[in-house]
Amino acid sequence: MPKRITPLSEITLRTAKPKEKEYKLFDGGGLFLLVTPSGGKLWHFKYRFDSKERKLTFGPYPEISLSEARQRREEARQQIVHGIDPGAVKKAQKQANTEEKETFEIIAREWHTKFSHTWTPGHSTKILNAITRDLFPWIGTRPIKELKAPELLTTLRRIESRGTLETAHRVRGLMGQIFRYAVATGRAERDPAADLRGALPQPNEKHHAAIIDPKEVTSLLRAIDGYTGHFVVKCALRIAPLVFVRPGELRHAEWAEINLDAATWNIPGHKMKMKEPHLVPLPRQAIEILKDLHPLTGSGRYVFPSARSFARPMSENAILAALRRMGYSKDEMTGHGFRAMARTILDEVLQIRPDFIEHQLAHAVKDPNGRAYNRTAHLAERKKMMQTWADYLDGLKAGAKIIPFKKVVS
Repeated sequence: MPKRITPLSEITLRTAKPKEKEYKLFDGGGLFLLVTPSGGKLWHFKYRFDSKERKLTFGPYPEISLSEARQRREEARQQIVHGIDPGAVKKAQKQANTEEKETFEIIAREWHTKFSHTWTPGHSTKILNAITRDLFPWIGTRPIKELKAPELLTTLRRIESRGTLETAHRVRGLMGQIFRYAVATGRAERDPAADLRGALPQPNEKHHAAIIDPKEVTSLLRAIDGYTGHFVVKCALRIAPLVFVRPGELRHAEWAEINLDAATWNIPGHKMKMKEPHLVPLPRQAIEILKDLHPLTGSGRYVFPSARSFARPMSENAILAALRRMGYSKDEMTGHGFRAMARTILDEVLQIRPDFIEHQLAHAVKDPNGRAYNRTAHLAERKKMMQTWADYLDGLKAGAKIIPFKKVVS
């Protein structure tokens, strides 16, 4: 069994003193800080490519912070997953002349690095994966000034031909952001992606599959309780219907954000879709699950860490894979479906005020004067709602009489 590496902290890095010989401080996932006898501190990333061990230098600490070093590590690992040697990419960038530095790929990576700190880690990785997979092989080496709308449309139609029209539209939006950044920094004269509006068919609207019938919810909850997979994944499955946050918010939950005594979970704004901090009152049942989990993961950063490394959050596919293992197809239930489940039943069965529900879902809710509610708005009512919801779910599992949906009077 591989030795578990305790993630580094800023305190450890700041207080690391030089020794007679250089030594390494490991953060996990191949990332380590080399401390030299002269007092230098340099980030390195060790990886394997083409069956050979390689090393990449990220730069000195503290100029390159711990969070930035981790972000660069994840970007490099994503490149490896897609068959790209991050060391070769860095070497090519260094050797590039001025004209080559204005290729689409170089500018796109510069744009990604510039703005990735404003996105959640999962969203940042998805963007990098999309442009690496769908754009760089076709237009990555092209000077960005020379790219025109027809060439961009050809690239998007390759995506469309795979039957992923929704992805083609998302990638067109990313193209536009990259071109606008190039215009703003003097490397392009205009955004040709803007000329592609209306050039692709509109995708059919899709909704996340969700179970909303209380009878089927009962079966799902009992299946979760009987899940025999990884304990961390089971805890995430059990808590998902209780708090009904977005899957990415659940995966990236940190112990530092959770106050077990106050029964609250404070999610910082940079992790939220709307970039506003969000407060989740935790019902008694959620606290019990977290207390069960704390002895296993409480010494690390993440509440639901990866099975491979406590330095990383649980995989975005972990919940989906668990649902499939329990027999639920992608057309029946998704990790996002717990939100639709709560929203529908809280409204239609428990008849909770819609604005309480919407606020707890972290949707944009405004007061009568048009101002956005803050994260503590209606906190007492939402605490009561969350406990009522958790008790209702317990009742379903215990075989309580199922309350039907309220009838709409025509």
